[in-house]
Amino acid sequence: MAGALLPDRLSANREKIALPKGFVLGVQSYSFRDRSLEAAIKAMKKLGLTSCELWEGHVIPQEIFTKRGEALRKWRLEVSLDYFHAIRDQFNKAGIALQAYNGTIKDGTSDEEIDRTFEMTKALGTNVLTSSATVSVMKRIDPYARQHEVIVAMHNHDKVQRPNEFSTPQTFARGMEGLSEYIRINLDIGHFTAANCDPVDYMKKMHEKIVCIHVKDRKKDHGPRTPFGEGDTPIAEVLRLIRDNQWNIPANIELEYPGDPEVEMKRCIDYCRKVLEA
Repeated sequence: MAGALLPDRLSANREKIALPKGFVLGVQSYSFRDRSLEAAIKAMKKLGLTSCELWEGHVIPQEIFTKRGEALRKWRLEVSLDYFHAIRDQFNKAGIALQAYNGTIKDGTSDEEIDRTFEMTKALGTNVLTSSATVSVMKRIDPYARQHEVIVAMHNHDKVQRPNEFSTPQTFARGMEGLSEYIRINLDIGHFTAANCDPVDYMKKMHEKIVCIHVKDRKKDHGPRTPFGEGDTPIAEVLRLIRDNQWNIPANIELEYPGDPEVEMKRCIDYCRKVLEA
């Protein structure tokens, strides 16, 4: 069954975080990238969101996150896990289930950093790590996923001209080939559409490998990000597919088009609710 390795804690909170018909609608905290983690959590509470995929930019200190390089490597290896326990406690206090940690792992990421990223994920209280990784790095990631018993869900963009980036069914297949059941998919249906792929068809075939989805609207042919309902992404069909099949696949809104995040997020939530109630 899809999501069979998802944390029991998330399943236990389904009634709390569900929309009509038991559907879990969450948020990628990147949607609130204009503000601090504390302010982002406050906005989530105001909007009634109770499930979150936590973007690493809300975790890593900004002065380090923007520099990256050696500063980021040093921080990852030296930061206390108590730092992540404190973030976990913030979410618990707010009544928001921390569904997954979104951390970047690329070919240049050291083995020590990879291992540490898994430790961070568990310290946050989840066993799901989403990542905009590369196809080639997955073989290095898999042993750590098995060791830590943490699911790694590969996130896609629409960079089809880069064969080492996740973008199409073929790149996902190459990224999972020969690897363990811990290697899964975080399907961004907006980017998938922009790459001229069909998210409905793909989810019908691969739902057992999909841990969560990112919900956004985009035009085909690498087109722009748009308000929900104005692009080519079959948002309604995807959400109803999950609902009707009762798949354990949380749908995380990732707001990327311009506008006030709280205002636009409310519009996105309302759009999804109307779709799910129809």
